[in-house]
Amino acid sequence: MKIECGVEKIKNAVASVERITGKNLSLPILGSVLFIASGKSLKLRATNLSLGIEFEIPAKIEKEGVVAISGSIMSGILLNIFQNENIVIEDKEGNISIKTKRSNIKIKGQPTDDFPTIPLISGDSFEINTKKLIEGIKSVYYSSSISDIKPEISSVYIYSDQDNLVFVSTDSFRLAEKKIKIKNIPEIPGILIPFKNIPEILRVLGESDEDVKVCFNKNQISFSFNGIYLTSRIIDGVFPDYKQIIPKEFKTEAIILKEDLLNALKLSNIFSDKFNQVDLNIKPKEKFFKLSSANNDIGENETMLDAALSGENVSLSFNYKYFFDCFSSLASDSVSIKLKDNSKPIVISGVSDKSFLYLIMPMNK
Repeated sequence: MKIECGVEKIKNAVASVERITGKNLSLPILGSVLFIASGKSLKLRATNLSLGIEFEIPAKIEKEGVVAISGSIMSGILLNIFQNENIVIEDKEGNISIKTKRSNIKIKGQPTDDFPTIPLISGDSFEINTKKLIEGIKSVYYSSSISDIKPEISSVYIYSDQDNLVFVSTDSFRLAEKKIKIKNIPEIPGILIPFKNIPEILRVLGESDEDVKVCFNKNQISFSFNGIYLTSRIIDGVFPDYKQIIPKEFKTEAIILKEDLLNALKLSNIFSDKFNQVDLNIKPKEKFFKLSSANNDIGENETMLDAALSGENVSLSFNYKYFFDCFSSLASDSVSIKLKDNSKPIVISGVSDKSFLYLIMPMNK
């Protein structure tokens, strides 16, 4: 193999794929990036067996071929050589020669035979704007369980509902649901993307504002756009029937400015205990909305807020962190807080944007 390419192009490609390389003592090849020179382009591949990526860039191909180079070593080289010039990569009997105008580097190549294939997904597909897909995932993924004990909730669940693509996640203490409108969406019975794969998926998708083609089957999902092909395994499991826990009716509602509520929660957190407990007390007839917290080592705090209140009196405790996490997903300036009673979930949504719904289980006092 012998190729010539701009340093910046190959540097960006290596930076995108190197983070997906894996550290596996039994399969050291997973730490490598596979370089495939063919036709008029250079393809870079990496995988950790759960995620796989292929990044295609234009290059001058003098000799076709395939080589594998340690991802961390190649990334280190490209970060420290002079930019704005061309780089020549050549395979010479298993050794890799890397030349620029000012540098002449030789490193050992890795055997390519053991490099796993990245699956080409065949199945149902749809297209969605990358920003909308990112918005859907970001709105809910923080509510996923970080434990692998129950893989079905250590995931982001995606399914279709009429003209909506629905994103859901839960860790059994809170739940987030986001609906994104898409025209002509196919029926998607349910896809479970592992939580640990989400940060890299978001990072790769964030490199584009174009439409992305999403293809899926029962084992894998892929994202294709602008010369990038990213795959993730899908969890084999059944997501909980979460709609059963969403209260169908409410006895109390508070509508409050998001900024006021956010500031009050930040203040309450300073005085919260080791369980992040904050108390909520609502008395609609008295126009009384109070957040309070206490810590034996610090002190205590009570904050009264102006709110539009209706319904019955209610008093409960919740985990501050769970409430705080959802603010980035609330697009409205005003927030609706609905409650059925002291033991049922707190239901939070935007007043002017009903596409996002968030539930928090109250804490036992």
